[in-house]
Amino acid sequence: MPSALVEEQMQALRERIIRCLIGRQELTPTSACAPIPVGDFDLDPRTEEAPRLTPAAVLVPLVMRPTGFTVLLTQRTQHLRDHPGQISFPGGRVEATDENPIATALRETQEEIGLPRHCVDIIGHLDPYETATGFLVTPVVGFVQPVFRLKTDPFEVAEVFEVPLTFLLDTSNHQIGKRMFCGTQRRFWVFQYQDRFIWGATAGMLMNFFRRLHHTFEG
Repeated sequence: MPSALVEEQMQALRERIIRCLIGRQELTPTSACAPIPVGDFDLDPRTEEAPRLTPAAVLVPLVMRPTGFTVLLTQRTQHLRDHPGQISFPGGRVEATDENPIATALRETQEEIGLPRHCVDIIGHLDPYETATGFLVTPVVGFVQPVFRLKTDPFEVAEVFEVPLTFLLDTSNHQIGKRMFCGTQRRFWVFQYQDRFIWGATAGMLMNFFRRLHHTFEG
């Protein structure tokens, strides 16, 4: 059982998280066409015209563990066409039958890791995120009670793990990496947690989450 102090700290953080997010009422099918405020080109602005982007959505699952919040992430399998082997949030492309990005994120999450929709309390979303691979991703944020059993899709998911939210919010863990992409050296955010490297779009979305929370803390 969590101590009274831990419960008080988690409640305070929960309220700040809710305050920093864009409201769920704004999650409409047209929200994927909104201006792009953040993305893979934040550190190195693009020099060419932006391509047509494919709408997608991911779930940012904040698991309410007795010791504090954790963020649930997946390790993608190596044979996937998009982002093979990378660490990511559960999610994927928007389907024509999806009512909005919430529906996309919840559907994809249940398909990939077996997390039932009723276990997720959606509280809002982060800014749409443009990836260098041509996706416009809506990160949908939800609280998850730690009473679930997961069943992963072995074709898409190699592993599921959790990272303490405090680790991701600690500025000493915010690193910048470099890699050649289409003949150009590009910079990207990186978190090294134990023997795992969280980088690229996933790290970029986490940094956007951090910036929103930091603004809320200061405000």
